Amino acid sequence: MEDVNIVLITGMSGAGKTTAMSILEDMGYHCIDQFPVELIHELGKLLKGKSDVRYHNVALATTALDYTKFLVYFENIGMNVRVLFLDASNDRLLKRYKFTRRQHPFLVNHMANTLEEAIESEREYFNAIKERASIYRIDTTYLPVAQLKNQIEDYLKLGEKPSFSISFVSFGYKNGIPMDSDLLFDVRFLPNPFYVEELKNLTGNDLAVYSYVMKYDATQECIRHIVEFLDYVLPEYEKEGKNHLTVGIGCTGGQHRSVTITNYLYEHYSKKWNCYKSHREIKE
Repeated sequence: MEDVNIVLITGMSGAGKTTAMSILEDMGYHCIDQFPVELIHELGKLLKGKSDVRYHNVALATTALDYTKFLVYFENIGMNVRVLFLDASNDRLLKRYKFTRRQHPFLVNHMANTLEEAIESEREYFNAIKERASIYRIDTTYLPVAQLKNQIEDYLKLGEKPSFSISFVSFGYKNGIPMDSDLLFDVRFLPNPFYVEELKNLTGNDLAVYSYVMKYDATQECIRHIVEFLDYVLPEYEKEGKNHLTVGIGCTGGQHRSVTITNYLYEHYSKKWNCYKSHREIKE
């Protein structure tokens, strides 16, 4: 079984733990927020057991009150733990709470009587904690979300591929376009295997159909233009801060040409990006 990587997200309340968890979820981490510390042994058994791939990389958000309990437990059972500590100035934390109108956990737990006192008490609580793991600190006082995302990705990215991901979806125009598509490519002008008797009942997942579609100059020219366009826009979307892009490729019935081009693009871009593919009209 692969080693389980655990990231504890902690720090001052209001410093951005919720935002950080959203970023980590987009990066491929299984994110758990507000997990009861009383069930930590059950969580440990799940992570140490033969769990599926979802639990190979786990991000766990925790408050100051439970942070050391989680940290000590995971260290004691020999798990790889890293800590992302989010901080901000007291003035900025105060403004954020005033703006969101949320309750500070130290007020909820009757450990302070005012918001200012709660912020000060939490900071003193963290200052008294002995650091036991590799801690990466980020000050979010004046940090835009895009820069926070960049810092977290640089520290915690999984593997060498960027966290930006692409879904390639084949579809048939006769059934309507995928509503979640960001980009659409119409390949209905390509030679259609539907009219070849021995290919009619096959799909672009079959080598015979794939080879038939790909052998034409029109197909190669189409792919060249699509790839040229995607090579330009994909990095621009990533720089703009988009986490995921859905690319729809459509033909008439969604069985032959669109499936072939989708399979090609998936294989081509999987070498660089985190890619997914689906064939809407093909029932597995």
